[in-house]
Amino acid sequence: MKKLVLALTAVAAFTGSALAADLPARTYTKAPVVVPPPPSWTGFYIFGGGGGGLWNADNGTVATATGVALGTGQRNGGSGWLGTVGAGYDWQVNTNWVIGILGDGQFGNIRGNVSDTFFDLAGQETLRTSYAGGVRVGYLVAPNVLSYVNGGYSGSQWSGSSLSSVSFGGPALTTTGSFTRNGFFVGGGVENNLDIFGISFPGLFMKTEYRAAYYGNINLPETVIATGLPAVTTPTFKAWDETVTTSLVYRFNWTGPVVAKY
Repeated sequence: MKKLVLALTAVAAFTGSALAADLPARTYTKAPVVVPPPPSWTGFYIFGGGGGGLWNADNGTVATATGVALGTGQRNGGSGWLGTVGAGYDWQVNTNWVIGILGDGQFGNIRGNVSDTFFDLAGQETLRTSYAGGVRVGYLVAPNVLSYVNGGYSGSQWSGSSLSSVSFGGPALTTTGSFTRNGFFVGGGVENNLDIFGISFPGLFMKTEYRAAYYGNINLPETVIATGLPAVTTPTFKAWDETVTTSLVYRFNWTGPVVAKY
């Protein structure tokens, strides 16, 4: 009996080994790679920064009573620093294109000159603040890098000026009042997520932008300081300014790739 049981066990073991040898080899299946979704540029953002700028103006003189041009005109200008703050909203319309609206203000100390070219008088003029509202259109050169152009309305506030003799110096003889001018701006820049520089801060961006703003002509009535009466001449002033700024941008609902931690 024992011999029979041993014989049957040996036959079963041999048969199992033979069947196992006929089965295909076990294959290793790699887990699928989870591809993170591309970032979305749709949403609100705020920004703040600073930079430098300059302004130029075509400056002439007219007779106060008649408006007739007197003498020859000239081009004046100045330069200085500025700060900027603003906000906006973007829509990513497809894989590559982004459109948006924006509003911002620039404040600083961009100083130059204004002249009464007929009487050879000149004084300091300062662009104090400017503000803008407009649209921008951008192209994603990379998922985290936007190259864009923008444009729209621009307003500006300018200081008054005290004018002295250019040839003889001395105290101020006339003054002009402060004023505001409206116009339009065009510009462009590049905005990128700061994660590409090794700084891990979701939603934090940096942008560098060039902007040029153009304002219409204005007459700047002079007042004679000694008498308090209007002067017989009036300077004309047609200005435009150019700025370059770098700003930090925070996008509230940035949906860039999320790295899972195990």
